[in-house]
Parts: sequence; C-alpha cells; structure tokens
Amino acid sequence: MARSSSSDKWLKEHFDDMWVKKARDAGYRSRAAFKLLEIHQKDKLIKPGMAVVDLGAAPGGWSQIATRLVKPGGSVVASDILEMDPIDDVRFIQGDFTEESCFNQIMDALGGRPADLVISDMAPNLSGMNDIDQPRAMHLIDLAVDFAEQALRPGGSLLMKVFQGEGFNELLQRLRQDYAVLLNRKPEASRARSREVYLLARDKKA
Repeated sequence: MARSSSSDKWLKEHFDDMWVKKARDAGYRSRAAFKLLEIHQKDKLIKPGMAVVDLGAAPGGWSQIATRLVKPGGSVVASDILEMDPIDDVRFIQGDFTEESCFNQIMDALGGRPADLVISDMAPNLSGMNDIDQPRAMHLIDLAVDFAEQALRPGGSLLMKVFQGEGFNELLQRLRQDYAVLLNRKPEASRARSREVYLLARDKKA
C-alpha cells in the first residue's frame, strides 16, 4: 500500500530532526532521552540510590537515562504493554500497570520499597482529531497519577508528559492537592508546534 503524503512528510521531518540524529549518535533509543536529560539538569530530578519506575517505557530512551543517573545503589523498573529490548540494569515488566498482577510485579521488582520517582512519557496513538486524541491522552495521564498515588513514597516525585487541552486545568488542581510543588516544563527537544508539556509534581504529600 502506498504511503500518504502526510506520512511521507512525517517521515522526512523525523529523519531530518536534529534530536533524532543526536539520539542516534549518542546511542539513545529515542529523541525523548534529551527531554528527560534537560529536565533533570534543570531540576536535579534523579539522584544516586533512587528507585525509579518508568511507565510506558518502550522503546527505552528514558530508562537509558534513568539507569545511568541512579547509580550507585539505585534501581529502575520499566513497564509497558509493548515489548522492549533489554537495557543493562533495568528490570522490565511487560504488561498493563493498571492491573493488579502487573502492579505487584513492579513493586516486587523494587524490592518491596516504594518508588522515589515515577516517570511517564506515555502518549496514545494520535489520530490527528483533537476530540478523540485529547480524552485518550488524559486517560493515560490519569492512570499514571493513580499509579503514583499507590507506588510513590511520601516526598516522592512524578514526571509525566501532558497535552494541553480539555481536562488540563482539572489535572493541575489535582496535582496541587497531592504534591507540594508543581512545575511546568517544555524541553527544547519537544517540537514547538506540539501541545505537549511535562509536569513535574514534587514532594508528594503524606
């Protein structure tokens, strides 16, 4: 089947993307690695010894960064419904983290301790129709927030990709109730036209 012109345009933009080229040169699995790096450098997000959970981790760009930064003494547990090629020192759990069995596997992989940080770069497959895409995106975000409520220790942090639109203000209100600090970040590696931003909720309230 022939590709559409919009598909050809996306592919050209993708392979011409400076961040895609930088990721390839650095050995990162996705350009998203640079988004996490920039946020970490600005906010001192990941520290040695931390227990980190990476939700919707495939292909693994964020896990690659996190596992390097938690050393020595830290751990990274990654989870996705999709398969992910192994990464040294990252424990991967394939499954739906909203299901009890998968959630328990994630917590067991942390050694029974709560997480210090939950990170999520999840996004739905986009249709290009905002009335469909925004509710799907907000649903994934709500699932990540629910997971963090259960898995994070008091004082822990949640970093996640969010799309501005319907439900965004309600999400901000919820996070402000549950966390002492809420920061909004737009890394350079995010495409300027994208509605994506990254919310960093710090110091989870007991």
